[in-house]
Amino acid sequence: MQSTHQTEQQYQAFHTAKKEQKLRNREAAQAIGISEGQAIANAIGREAVRLKDPFHEIIADVPKLGRVMALTRNESTVHEKIGKYENVSYDHLGLVVGPDIDLRIFYSQWKHGYAVTEETEKGVQRSLQFYDATGTAVHKIHLKDFSNVDGWHELLQQYRSDDQSPGQEIEAAKPPPSVKPDSEIDQDGFKAAWLAMKDTHDFFMLLRKFGVGRTQGLRLAPEGHAYKVNNNATKQMLEAAAADGTSIMCFVGNPGNIQIHTGPIKNVKELGPWINVLDETFNLHLRTDLIVETWVVKKPTDDGIVTSLEVFDQHGEIMAQFFGERKPGKPELEAWRHIVAQLPAQA
Repeated sequence: MQSTHQTEQQYQAFHTAKKEQKLRNREAAQAIGISEGQAIANAIGREAVRLKDPFHEIIADVPKLGRVMALTRNESTVHEKIGKYENVSYDHLGLVVGPDIDLRIFYSQWKHGYAVTEETEKGVQRSLQFYDATGTAVHKIHLKDFSNVDGWHELLQQYRSDDQSPGQEIEAAKPPPSVKPDSEIDQDGFKAAWLAMKDTHDFFMLLRKFGVGRTQGLRLAPEGHAYKVNNNATKQMLEAAAADGTSIMCFVGNPGNIQIHTGPIKNVKELGPWINVLDETFNLHLRTDLIVETWVVKKPTDDGIVTSLEVFDQHGEIMAQFFGERKPGKPELEAWRHIVAQLPAQA
């Protein structure tokens, strides 16, 4: 356990880095060699309040906050969506299934939760922030001017942990599981199972059953069912969808949460290394310089072929995944298929 002195040193260094280098919390924490979760925990008793689990009970109460901003990110991509948390449920998987906020939550990864109140140039900013065992953010909920602040205070009162000591021990990140060589994969069985899929959700179990890594599975796909495209494809696809009004689905996730946008997009802008969607209730920020592979993937379902555009970083981790808007029982949008067909295959 770190000392009170060390916690205080880190707290001061974090805020100095934020102020002097004009950094966001995540980057300021990295700049001084700690995780963002540690930096927030160091502020307990000041800007932060530790929340008690089970965290699915907190999420079940988030609807009382009204319209808020949900934020889910990974190393390279940030997904922000404004709306209400509706139809919240929890079984083995957490679900929030509203027209605006659409989440698939893996609570086993949620280890630490905090309510944070920060004074900024734009005024007081309130948020709920949840972190995994390594101190990496899995999900954040930011109150906006139109959110219910009374509900926020009620939620803090109810879910405040008895332990309000600053600081937080974290675990080292586990190394990624090793991928079996292609020669050890039942490739014929894998291809046959791919062609027999009835639902896009079968794909994850398919990879697990055959012990196949994600990009490895795309390489070993049945002919015509996965091919690489130029790494500029995400920008091209977003601009095309914005231009013709094609409604898309955008999935961004991490081990603890997947956040989904469904609908048309309008305002696509490139700013430095980022390609951005800057719409009123949906923002996407994706680091194009971190894209290593981009794939078009075709999965059989009971409703016909479903096509996705999938973007991967240097570790083979999925940065973002895109589909045409679709509902079970309906075939894929022809407008989406047309956009994907225009993407240049990688030579």
